[in-house]
Amino acid sequence: MQAVSPSAPTNHLKSPSLLRPPRPGPSRVVRCIYRSDPVHFPNGVGSNRADWQSSCAILNASSKIISRQEQPADSHGGGADHVAAVNGHKAAIDLNLVPIDTSKSSPPAAPQPPKPLTITDLSPAPMHGSQLRVAYQGVPGAYSEAAAGKAYPNCEAIPCDQFEVAFQAVELWIADRAVLPVENSLGGSIHRNYDLLLRHRLHIVGEVQLPVHHCLLALPGTRMEYLSRVISHPQALAQCEHTLTKLCPQAAREAVDDTAGAAEYIAANNLRDTAAIASARAAELYGLQVLADGIQDDSSNVTRFVMLAREPIIPRTDRPFKTSIVFAHDKGTSVLFKVLSAFAFRNISLTKIESRPHRNRPIRLVDDANVGTAKHFEYMFYIDFEASLAEVRAQNALAEVQEFTSFLRVLGSYPMDMTPWCPSRGDQ
Repeated sequence: MQAVSPSAPTNHLKSPSLLRPPRPGPSRVVRCIYRSDPVHFPNGVGSNRADWQSSCAILNASSKIISRQEQPADSHGGGADHVAAVNGHKAAIDLNLVPIDTSKSSPPAAPQPPKPLTITDLSPAPMHGSQLRVAYQGVPGAYSEAAAGKAYPNCEAIPCDQFEVAFQAVELWIADRAVLPVENSLGGSIHRNYDLLLRHRLHIVGEVQLPVHHCLLALPGTRMEYLSRVISHPQALAQCEHTLTKLCPQAAREAVDDTAGAAEYIAANNLRDTAAIASARAAELYGLQVLADGIQDDSSNVTRFVMLAREPIIPRTDRPFKTSIVFAHDKGTSVLFKVLSAFAFRNISLTKIESRPHRNRPIRLVDDANVGTAKHFEYMFYIDFEASLAEVRAQNALAEVQEFTSFLRVLGSYPMDMTPWCPSRGDQ
């Protein structure tokens, strides 16, 4: 909001409730002034005129708008914790309104870059007609942010410090979607997200495949021969192992949470002997220099991301669909052949099979008279197959699978990513 001095003309505010004469007391005023340039409301309120009018209506109804005396925080029903409903959601009462001190004016604070959500952050849902809010794990400049932009162009990307937080951001209506990686063409499956898919009740509503283009980044003026360590995500370090051995064999490898976070860490701590493996966009965001471009050992490096939502989409047959399921059985892995046969007999192609330990029953004991008691590990099986749940063959296949399994859950039936594939490029 824009601070306006008491002498400034306010002809555009004619509402009697907004021109109520001030009560005796200190000359501090809070005014809600609309202006045409975009204003960001951190509590989720939009930046158009309709959102401004809604904010003023809420403040008018609360009878605490224009003029107020200096009072203790709890005289407003809890101070900073006092909230009002905005379109059915809770928002801070001040809605970024600026109390005007008539004695002096201070320059506006410089805008701060967005910080990742943590497990304790709560925020109201986006207003009707506002930008789609998409959660991803990492900081700005991460590959997950690029995947969110590819999946939902012009979205508001929300960084989260953990995969778990991105799931909860959607469940708590902080975000509309989450875009999270599930597998990489070189590093394989991201097991953490497979476990979270089962733990949470979100639905897969789409997929996007992003070519990964790694760069070696350092502070400007840093020479490669003086590097003592290289930091990045463990998979990024593994995907560039041979190239790093040629470029800087003296540098030790150190794993961190994410690629863009490594670049941010170097810039924040002014580390002259450390380089990061991250995207070229991370170099632009954090003021780093690209020492080497395209350092991945294999140019065919692609990460598959899934889009998650609170509600599933309606399966269709007018375009290629993929369906993801997870199942288990009380009698061990012997049922796997029967499950696969249910798809093979109906000519349904499987694109992914992943096994994860059964958390509730990790070990199964089998009595054997010759050698004693045998111990077998129990697993949950994740399967992706190329068919829509709107197809009769897919429905019949799942009906047969359900006969063989003690647990079956459909994670989602969603459109396949059919964008043309090309090797990684420097613009990623």
